[in-house]
Amino acid sequence: MATTADPVTDEVWPPPPHLNADLLGQEAAEKELLEALHGGSFAHAWLIAGPQGIGKATLAHRFARYILSQGGGDAFGGGGNGLFGAAEAPPDSLYVAPDSPVFRRVSAGGHTDFLCLERTVNDKGKLRTEIVVDDVRRVPAFFGHTSGEGGWRVVVVDSADEMNRNAANALLKVLEEPPDRSVLLLVSHNPGRLLPTIRSRCRNLTLPSLPDDVLKKLLKRYLTELPDDQAGILSRLAAGSIGDAVKLWESGGIELYNATLELLASAPDLDVEAMHRFADDLGGRGKDPLAFATAMELLKGILLRLTRYAAQSGAASMDMDSREDEVIRAIAPMATLDRWLEVWENVGELIERADAVNLEHKQIVLNVFSEIGGAVRQ
Repeated sequence: MATTADPVTDEVWPPPPHLNADLLGQEAAEKELLEALHGGSFAHAWLIAGPQGIGKATLAHRFARYILSQGGGDAFGGGGNGLFGAAEAPPDSLYVAPDSPVFRRVSAGGHTDFLCLERTVNDKGKLRTEIVVDDVRRVPAFFGHTSGEGGWRVVVVDSADEMNRNAANALLKVLEEPPDRSVLLLVSHNPGRLLPTIRSRCRNLTLPSLPDDVLKKLLKRYLTELPDDQAGILSRLAAGSIGDAVKLWESGGIELYNATLELLASAPDLDVEAMHRFADDLGGRGKDPLAFATAMELLKGILLRLTRYAAQSGAASMDMDSREDEVIRAIAPMATLDRWLEVWENVGELIERADAVNLEHKQIVLNVFSEIGGAVRQ
């Protein structure tokens, strides 16, 4: 399935962070940012961390637009009055209307006081796998210029995890001596991958996964024809990430999930014919590698929940929907907890090996189910 688009405006849904005016489920983070801006505790560098697909980059762009739309002030928190003074109570949202000049210029990449660092293309026109040092060298040059609007300059790095070592060291130099009237926003899915010295020079803002009700609301907004039961399945499988939920839908994740459960339900004598059809669908010649990756992630998730279920001696798990609950309750007693742990580890290694040495996906699928079959038939 292609990414959903609005039939009237032809806009892509969900919109990318620089075009997204809305953010649901992260009100606490917005409040913390607003209190810092208006309360005199503002930091020149922020590390916005949390799982992928929960709105971190959207929040960073939202924060940038808000700062740029407010003008300047001599210092963040100067004299304890905050960026915009203490005469009025701070607003309760970072919202900037899409039709405002600041929103339009930031989203179009035409605001002289805003810079977004992302992976760039190489000399062959292909997107790099990392942010390189030449990209980061744009930051000190950007901060070295006088603000074109007479206010603050804002840099977003999305994501900081993608910087290579040289790029990270170049950014560290900026963090060690932050220029006046500057704000650096680092988006990070895995802060542990960053240099400790980078983390120590940023104020940390960790975003939680989205609540289930928010995720379902967003799914209904972005995928207008999605049935309620499928929205519930996507919400649970995506574990609070609207980005992951949409990716699952686009890659046929629900169909893959149901097919995986049906195969597991045939244990202890796994349906060999169905297993080969499933392997052909995922790993045959010309097949989409995204479907294989999605199916393997879904299977690892099921095995993880199965292992947890076995460890709890059959206690009910809130992570399961009714069909998965039925399948897991049936097959969990077919092997010991130690054996399920072994299966979980072996399956993970098989999938990692496929990625590392480019093994045939069909054979990997067959090997994975052979591992499971060996456990339940003992």
